Amino acid sequence: MELIDLSTVDVILISNYHCMMALPYITEHTGFTGTVYATEPTVQIGRLLMEELVNFIERVPKAQSASMWKNKEVQRLLPTPLKDAVEVAMWRRCYNMQEVNSALSKIQLVGYSQKIELFGAVQVSPLSSGYALGSSNWIIQSHYEKVSYVSGSSLLTTHPQPMDQASLKNSDVFILTGLTQIPTANPDGMVGEFCSNLALTVRNGGNVLVPCYPSGVIYDLLECLYQYIDSAGLSNVPFYFISPVANSSLEFSQIFAEWLCHNKQTKVYLPEPPFPHAELIQTNKLKHYPSIHGDFSNDFKQPCVVFTGHPSLRFGDVVHFMELWGKSSLNTIIFTEPDFSYLDALAPYQPLAMKCVYCPIDTRLNFIQVSKLLKEVQPLHVVCPEQYTQPPPTQAHRTDLMVDCLPPPMSYRRAEVLTLPFKRRYEKIEITPELADSLVPTEMKPGISLATVTAVLHTKDNKHVLQLPPKPPQPQGGKKRKRVADEVPELKPVKPLLSGSIPMDQLVQTLEKHGFSDVKVEDTPKGHIVLFQDVETLIRIEEDSTHIMCESDEALRVKLQDLVLKFLQKF
Repeated sequence: MELIDLSTVDVILISNYHCMMALPYITEHTGFTGTVYATEPTVQIGRLLMEELVNFIERVPKAQSASMWKNKEVQRLLPTPLKDAVEVAMWRRCYNMQEVNSALSKIQLVGYSQKIELFGAVQVSPLSSGYALGSSNWIIQSHYEKVSYVSGSSLLTTHPQPMDQASLKNSDVFILTGLTQIPTANPDGMVGEFCSNLALTVRNGGNVLVPCYPSGVIYDLLECLYQYIDSAGLSNVPFYFISPVANSSLEFSQIFAEWLCHNKQTKVYLPEPPFPHAELIQTNKLKHYPSIHGDFSNDFKQPCVVFTGHPSLRFGDVVHFMELWGKSSLNTIIFTEPDFSYLDALAPYQPLAMKCVYCPIDTRLNFIQVSKLLKEVQPLHVVCPEQYTQPPPTQAHRTDLMVDCLPPPMSYRRAEVLTLPFKRRYEKIEITPELADSLVPTEMKPGISLATVTAVLHTKDNKHVLQLPPKPPQPQGGKKRKRVADEVPELKPVKPLLSGSIPMDQLVQTLEKHGFSDVKVEDTPKGHIVLFQDVETLIRIEEDSTHIMCESDEALRVKLQDLVLKFLQKF
């Protein structure tokens, strides 16, 4: 945070609901007064994720708070992973719901392809990124330049609206981040493995624990299980979804119809719920509870499948189930979220008898899809994190696991300041109808007409308009002197503009005809010099200017000027 003073930031663009978990720290405690833009599902599901986090943390209040361990000398003596933790002095206590609501109230909702003007300087637009409900890629463009920010995108057919690739074409700079965290795992294969491991455990009389977020991949998992339950003979096994926001999450997914993929949208008009988990709830196969206390403890039957948080296994109801089921080898924990190393997550619970299956499902772009995408949209420059420009450290031989494009991508590291490889060269200027009416175009050569413009340039909010120049003031009768500030700039009569090029041979012939005998022409790097031997005079001719140099003979200068002007077009 030291690198940037957040009170000077004007705009924050949110790509998806996983990217906004730190928003309350920015909007509530840094003096930030800018605007935050996000789509509606991003805000609503982001609210659920934050609410769940706050709820989990507030359930287990700490009697004392310790901060001495943040001292570097003390931190070195702690066991791993604490002693290796980065920047612990920056760690904050979790925010509360009041801060969450205040932060979310500052977000302006936007729709896909909506154009938002920022100070007249640039326009931003969110595009569907195909990764989660309401997830966006952002285009930032002026009239002549275009930057695409692509983060957390998916080309696979899952529940969100598919990725909009066409609008990313013709980008000057393409900033690429948020690729898959497990490039070697195929999401379809992982879902298959998830279902078969789940069925195997339940048939053997064990329970299945799935640590997950309350939104996102869980919708796809429930849909796959819906199709798989009957064929696998699991129709009597209860599925429990336990989260403070379980009910809201399942309901929200059914009402954001316009943000879903096409075949889910069509179901809404039948009318049918777009997701099959509605039917699982009606038939009592899927039950959801805010926590393990209350109704859940009365309804709880084993063997069962439990979806609950938090995927880090550090807080939330999942901790209870780890302690309840960890001692039996009949039970299985299946990791589907790619955000955490499953070995680190399990470390505090060892030794553990329960089986552990790692089926990370990350639908974000892999490197093969990235090269296909870049071939299609053909940006001039690609900018991406340094990690994507080299093979993973554990698989140094896998040169296919990196971003490969021409020209090679510009890479960056955390907290590095980049100068992007493009400049604003042009601005768009409008002219008023009255001014346009006063222009008189002259045809210079077939199909090309020119007109000179004399106008006043009016600039406000980065919008430029050419207006008619003010009329010269009428002389007033009185002797009242005007203030200097009131005076309108005087308009001088316009000199004709000259165009064309001067053919040297013909110029020399014309000069000789008019009595200049000894004329020599010398070439220079920028053009030519015509020297007159008998009079101390020269004509320097360059591509965009002509100078006649004469020693105090005005009549001679005017005569030469007229001869040169014969070769040029006046306008």
